[in-house]
Amino acid sequence: MRARIHRSTGQDRAVSISITHVLTLGITTVLIAMLVTSAGTMLETETDRSAESSLETIGERLADEIGNVDQIGSGSAHNATIRSDHPQRVAGSRYTVELLESGNCATASLLDGSTPCVKLTAEDANAEVYVPIKTDAGVDGGSSVSGGTITIVYESGANEISIEDGTQ
Repeated sequence: MRARIHRSTGQDRAVSISITHVLTLGITTVLIAMLVTSAGTMLETETDRSAESSLETIGERLADEIGNVDQIGSGSAHNATIRSDHPQRVAGSRYTVELLESGNCATASLLDGSTPCVKLTAEDANAEVYVPIKTDAGVDGGSSVSGGTITIVYESGANEISIEDGTQ
């Protein structure tokens, strides 16, 4: 028996290099696509966290200002007004501020529904914050304004606090 020796003509090697390049490009493309997708998700999550943190800070300031208006107005027969400036945007998103009566604040996870609250909602980010208000007066539930300059009004006749757009 004679052994036959098969000699490669070099064509097999050329196909092997082409397949290697195609596979390398395909794997690289998939890895880059996964990296971009996960980076986008992480950025969105961080934007939501930033918006929520900013809304909490603004909500705490508003709750304090509402408490101050209540203290000023409740001791007299006169109306009281405070105009306060807040950022117009949080994490690149506009937001709204809404006064809620005590019964409507029970939807918030940390509130028991026994006190009125301020609800802040970012429009473009997935962030919603409830902050309780300490006040002896009632609140005009459902009064809502966009972020920015906000006017807090105590009406002595109605013993009620409301919020208005401060730019008007």
